[in-house]
Amino acid sequence: MIYDLQAALSLTYVWLKAGHVIFVIFWIAGMFMLPRFYIYHQESAPGSEEEKRWIERERKLRSIILTPAMILVWIFGLSLAWVTQAWTMGWFQMKFAIVLGLSGYHGWMVGYGRKLAMGLRPVSGRALRMMNEIPGIAVVLIVILVIVRPF
Repeated sequence: MIYDLQAALSLTYVWLKAGHVIFVIFWIAGMFMLPRFYIYHQESAPGSEEEKRWIERERKLRSIILTPAMILVWIFGLSLAWVTQAWTMGWFQMKFAIVLGLSGYHGWMVGYGRKLAMGLRPVSGRALRMMNEIPGIAVVLIVILVIVRPF
């Protein structure tokens, strides 16, 4: 019976891990695209047809890819943490904090898209270009934490 439970957890673990990695890829790909979309949107003339197309592209990226992927990353990730009992591991706590920050960045980007859609442009294109690096930095740190497990 114990062997059956171990086998079931082992099988569950690999499927949870696969789902987590798949949706991390979708989420991060979208997080690389969204600031770039905002840069192009910001450079379009307010009220123009081009701006309307950017608003629709951004909405689709957020609603079809980004937000569902982020939700699934959290579901699979928390499930993995529960199955592996990772809560007390230092590398996991740091990873968790970075993912929490990345989720906050995601929320900020969604809010910024709404401002752009209303015709507001509170952040410069240069600042958006710099913010475009945040997901990449987060990915580097997370991969090192998960693979190397420095603490």
